Amino acid sequence: MKVSVVICTYAMDRYDVFSDCVDSVLAQTYDPLEVVVVVDGNDDVFDRVRADYGDSAGVVLHCNDDNQGISYSRTRGAEIATGEVVAFIDDDAVAEADWIEELARVYDETDAIAVGGHAKPDWITEKPDFFPAEFYWLVGCDERGMGEHMEELRNTYGSNISFRRNVFLNVGGYDENTGRKGDRHVQAHEAPVCIRMANRYGKGVIYNTDAVVNHKLFDYRGEFRWLVFRSFWQGYSKRIMDVLLPEASGDKNDYLKQLMVQFVPDRLSELFRRPSVPKAKQLIAIFVFTAAVGFGYLYGLLEVDRAELKASTDI
Repeated sequence: MKVSVVICTYAMDRYDVFSDCVDSVLAQTYDPLEVVVVVDGNDDVFDRVRADYGDSAGVVLHCNDDNQGISYSRTRGAEIATGEVVAFIDDDAVAEADWIEELARVYDETDAIAVGGHAKPDWITEKPDFFPAEFYWLVGCDERGMGEHMEELRNTYGSNISFRRNVFLNVGGYDENTGRKGDRHVQAHEAPVCIRMANRYGKGVIYNTDAVVNHKLFDYRGEFRWLVFRSFWQGYSKRIMDVLLPEASGDKNDYLKQLMVQFVPDRLSELFRRPSVPKAKQLIAIFVFTAAVGFGYLYGLLEVDRAELKASTDI
């Protein structure tokens, strides 16, 4: 079974990080493997990619005419790919050598149509002592309570997810209205494609924790202000997803319930038994981030109401 790995990039200032990602995929133990690199509308970056990887066996290069965003680029990469399975990894992640082997093993041994793995945080600087594991999803890494090994989830994260290519394309790939594009803040672009997949095929994503990528986390991802900002826009994105896909609403609601009913009481108990400043900071951060998510959701609610009001008055 041939696997195609799609890697999308766009900025010269992170080229060295992107190069580490590509090299880790080229060093995979699995064969046959294809690597599809999509440069999102940056000719200078594409020229350098072509100089470095244009002669590499099994590497296919493509450059979008304009900056189209991560969702468009990933779907375009899947269209170009020739593998039976298409896997996605962020350009700031580094794959373990057996990453694809572990993903492919699940396809070989089961009737899975999508398989994801463990997105492991790789702090380039010292991990901030206030950052709770329950909110690793803010930085695209697996959070506490994500799921059990080989459990079927709605989706894993974009730094470590794969699909049978025909399934991915049959449901339309990624929604171009979601994902990173310039200053646009609509996030959670894995959810829509996985929900459409579940609706059509009745299956989710198998979570193989042995398929590991190390997601690099730079200084800014550990800044409290940035994380609050990120929380706000995650809440906003959740509201947009509720409008576009009402069936998406339960997933994070269930997690927030688990956070407040299980994880917060556990942390309070641990803090009383073994007091420490970092534990207190993390507990406070949980409440601040949760509040920011809530404010973002309310902002999205008001934005949608204003848009509906404007539409009705324009008629």
